[in-house]
Amino acid sequence: MQLEKIISISGKPGLFTLVTQLKSGFIVEDISTGKKASISNSSQVSLLDNIAIYTFDKEVPLFEVMKNIAEKYEYGQAIAHKSSENELRAFMANVLPDYDIDRVYASDIKKLVQWYNLLQKGGFITKEAFVKEEEPTVTDAEVIEEPKAEKKPAAKKAAPKAEKPAAPKAKASSSAKSTVKSTQRKQG
Repeated sequence: MQLEKIISISGKPGLFTLVTQLKSGFIVEDISTGKKASISNSSQVSLLDNIAIYTFDKEVPLFEVMKNIAEKYEYGQAIAHKSSENELRAFMANVLPDYDIDRVYASDIKKLVQWYNLLQKGGFITKEAFVKEEEPTVTDAEVIEEPKAEKKPAAKKAAPKAEKPAAPKAKASSSAKSTVKSTQRKQG
Protein backbone atom coordinates (compact mmCIF):
# COMPACT_ATOMS: atom_id res chain seq x y z
CA MET A 1 0.00 0.00 0.00
CA GLN A 2 1.42 3.36 -0.93
CA LEU A 3 0.63 5.44 2.13
CA GLU A 4 3.20 8.06 1.08
CA LYS A 5 0.75 9.38 -1.53
CA ILE A 6 -2.34 9.29 0.71
CA ILE A 7 -3.08 12.33 2.84
CA SER A 8 -5.59 13.69 5.30
CA ILE A 9 -6.46 17.38 5.06
CA SER A 10 -7.47 19.21 8.20
CA GLY A 11 -11.04 20.48 7.91
CA LYS A 12 -11.96 18.16 5.01
CA PRO A 13 -13.55 14.76 5.57
CA GLY A 14 -12.05 11.68 3.97
CA LEU A 15 -8.68 10.80 2.49
CA PHE A 16 -6.99 12.06 -0.64
CA THR A 17 -4.22 11.01 -2.99
CA LEU A 18 -1.67 13.53 -4.18
CA VAL A 19 -1.96 13.98 -7.94
CA THR A 20 0.51 16.78 -8.63
CA GLN A 21 2.18 19.79 -7.09
CA LEU A 22 1.52 23.37 -8.14
CA LYS A 23 3.33 26.60 -7.30
CA SER A 24 0.63 27.57 -4.83
CA GLY A 25 -0.37 24.13 -3.53
CA PHE A 26 -1.42 20.68 -4.68
CA ILE A 27 -4.00 18.88 -6.79
CA VAL A 28 -5.58 16.07 -4.78
CA GLU A 29 -8.14 13.38 -5.57
CA ASP A 30 -10.73 12.17 -3.07
CA ILE A 31 -10.33 8.39 -2.77
CA SER A 32 -14.06 7.89 -2.22
CA THR A 33 -15.53 10.04 -4.97
CA GLY A 34 -12.61 10.44 -7.38
CA LYS A 35 -13.21 14.20 -7.50
CA LYS A 36 -10.13 16.35 -7.92
CA ALA A 37 -9.57 19.57 -6.04
CA SER A 38 -6.76 22.01 -5.42
CA ILE A 39 -5.51 22.86 -1.96
CA SER A 40 -3.22 25.69 -0.97
CA ASN A 41 0.19 25.39 0.64
CA SER A 42 -1.29 26.80 3.84
CA SER A 43 -3.61 23.79 4.32
CA GLN A 44 -2.68 21.45 7.14
CA VAL A 45 -1.89 18.12 5.51
CA SER A 46 -0.89 14.84 7.17
CA LEU A 47 0.80 12.10 5.18
CA LEU A 48 -0.47 8.72 6.36
CA ASP A 49 3.04 7.38 5.86
CA ASN A 50 4.30 9.68 8.64
CA ILE A 51 1.69 8.64 11.23
CA ALA A 52 2.34 6.08 13.96
CA ILE A 53 0.41 4.64 16.90
CA TYR A 54 1.90 4.74 20.41
CA THR A 55 2.61 1.48 22.18
CA PHE A 56 4.16 1.15 25.62
CA ASP A 57 7.69 0.74 24.25
CA LYS A 58 7.71 2.26 20.74
CA GLU A 59 5.67 3.84 17.96
CA VAL A 60 4.19 1.47 15.38
CA PRO A 61 3.87 2.86 11.83
CA LEU A 62 0.32 3.18 10.52
CA PHE A 63 1.22 0.79 7.67
CA GLU A 64 1.78 -2.04 10.17
CA VAL A 65 -1.41 -1.24 12.12
CA MET A 66 -3.43 -1.25 8.87
CA LYS A 67 -1.85 -4.59 7.99
CA ASN A 68 -2.91 -6.03 11.36
CA ILE A 69 -6.47 -4.78 10.85
CA ALA A 70 -6.58 -6.20 7.32
CA GLU A 71 -5.41 -9.62 8.51
CA LYS A 72 -7.86 -9.69 11.45
CA TYR A 73 -10.79 -8.71 9.21
CA GLU A 74 -9.68 -10.77 6.20
CA TYR A 75 -9.16 -7.64 4.09
CA GLY A 76 -12.80 -6.63 4.53
CA GLN A 77 -14.49 -3.75 6.33
CA ALA A 78 -13.68 -3.28 10.03
CA ILE A 79 -16.11 -2.14 12.71
CA ALA A 80 -17.95 1.14 12.18
CA HIS A 81 -16.08 4.26 13.28
CA LYS A 82 -19.25 5.39 15.08
CA SER A 83 -19.07 2.41 17.46
CA SER A 84 -19.01 3.01 21.21
CA GLU A 85 -15.77 3.85 22.96
CA ASN A 86 -15.68 0.41 24.61
CA GLU A 87 -16.06 -1.31 21.22
CA LEU A 88 -13.34 0.89 19.72
CA ARG A 89 -10.94 0.14 22.59
CA ALA A 90 -11.65 -3.60 22.32
CA PHE A 91 -11.02 -3.37 18.56
CA MET A 92 -7.69 -1.62 19.16
CA ALA A 93 -6.63 -4.14 21.80
CA ASN A 94 -7.36 -6.88 19.26
CA VAL A 95 -5.30 -5.39 16.41
CA LEU A 96 -2.49 -3.83 18.48
CA PRO A 97 -2.51 -5.44 21.95
CA ASP A 98 0.25 -3.31 23.48
CA TYR A 99 -1.10 0.09 22.37
CA ASP A 100 -0.67 2.85 24.97
CA ILE A 101 -4.13 3.27 26.49
CA ASP A 102 -3.24 6.65 28.00
CA ARG A 103 -1.83 8.26 24.85
CA VAL A 104 -4.13 6.75 22.20
CA TYR A 105 -7.53 8.38 22.58
CA ALA A 106 -10.90 7.04 21.44
CA SER A 107 -10.96 9.79 18.79
CA ASP A 108 -7.65 8.47 17.42
CA ILE A 109 -9.06 4.94 17.17
CA LYS A 110 -12.22 6.30 15.55
CA LYS A 111 -10.12 8.09 12.90
CA LEU A 112 -7.99 4.97 12.35
CA VAL A 113 -11.08 2.82 11.76
CA GLN A 114 -12.63 5.43 9.48
CA TRP A 115 -9.41 5.69 7.42
CA TYR A 116 -9.07 1.92 7.19
CA ASN A 117 -12.67 1.54 5.99
CA LEU A 118 -12.21 4.34 3.43
CA LEU A 119 -9.05 2.71 2.11
CA GLN A 120 -10.75 -0.69 2.01
CA LYS A 121 -13.74 0.70 0.14
CA GLY A 122 -11.38 2.52 -2.27
CA GLY A 123 -9.61 -0.74 -3.14
CA PHE A 124 -6.34 0.05 -1.36
CA ILE A 125 -6.62 -2.81 1.17
CA THR A 126 -5.57 -6.01 -0.58
CA LYS A 127 -3.13 -8.82 0.20
CA GLU A 128 -0.78 -7.51 -2.47
CA ALA A 129 -0.83 -4.02 -0.97
CA PHE A 130 0.93 -5.21 2.18
CA VAL A 131 3.67 -7.24 0.53
CA LYS A 132 6.85 -5.26 0.91
CA GLU A 133 9.10 -5.29 -2.09
CA GLU A 134 12.32 -7.07 -1.24
CA GLU A 135 15.55 -5.51 -2.32
CA PRO A 136 17.28 -7.68 -4.89
CA THR A 137 20.07 -9.74 -3.44
CA VAL A 138 23.34 -9.95 -5.31
CA THR A 139 25.17 -13.27 -5.50
CA ASP A 140 28.92 -13.58 -5.94
CA ALA A 141 28.43 -14.66 -9.55
CA GLU A 142 26.51 -11.46 -10.31
CA VAL A 143 29.14 -9.12 -8.94
CA ILE A 144 30.95 -7.40 -11.76
CA GLU A 145 33.94 -5.33 -10.88
CA GLU A 146 34.09 -2.01 -12.58
CA PRO A 147 37.46 -0.61 -13.57
CA LYS A 148 38.87 1.63 -10.91
CA ALA A 149 38.68 5.27 -11.80
CA GLU A 150 41.90 7.22 -11.83
CA LYS A 151 42.31 9.49 -8.91
CA LYS A 152 41.84 13.10 -9.81
CA PRO A 153 44.12 15.57 -8.13
CA ALA A 154 42.50 17.41 -5.31
CA ALA A 155 41.27 20.89 -6.08
CA LYS A 156 43.89 23.49 -5.39
CA LYS A 157 43.23 25.47 -2.30
CA ALA A 158 43.67 29.20 -2.25
CA ALA A 159 47.06 30.27 -0.97
CA PRO A 160 47.09 31.42 2.63
CA LYS A 161 46.93 35.16 3.11
CA ALA A 162 50.42 35.25 4.62
CA GLU A 163 51.95 34.42 1.23
CA LYS A 164 50.88 37.64 -0.47
CA PRO A 165 53.60 39.31 -2.52
CA ALA A 166 55.31 42.14 -0.74
CA ALA A 167 54.36 45.67 -1.69
CA PRO A 168 56.87 47.56 -3.85
CA LYS A 169 59.46 49.46 -1.83
CA ALA A 170 59.66 52.41 -4.16
CA LYS A 171 57.50 55.34 -3.34
CA ALA A 172 54.57 55.44 -5.71
CA SER A 173 51.81 57.90 -6.29
CA SER A 174 48.53 57.37 -4.39
CA SER A 175 46.73 56.10 -7.53
CA ALA A 176 49.47 53.54 -8.12
CA LYS A 177 49.17 52.36 -4.50
CA SER A 178 45.44 51.73 -4.86
CA THR A 179 46.06 49.80 -8.11
CA VAL A 180 48.66 47.60 -6.39
CA LYS A 181 46.33 46.95 -3.43
CA SER A 182 43.39 46.04 -5.66
CA THR A 183 45.63 43.71 -7.70
CA GLN A 184 46.80 42.05 -4.47
CA ARG A 185 43.20 41.51 -3.33
CA LYS A 186 42.30 39.84 -6.62
CA GLN A 187 45.28 37.49 -6.36
CA GLY A 188 44.67 36.59 -2.71
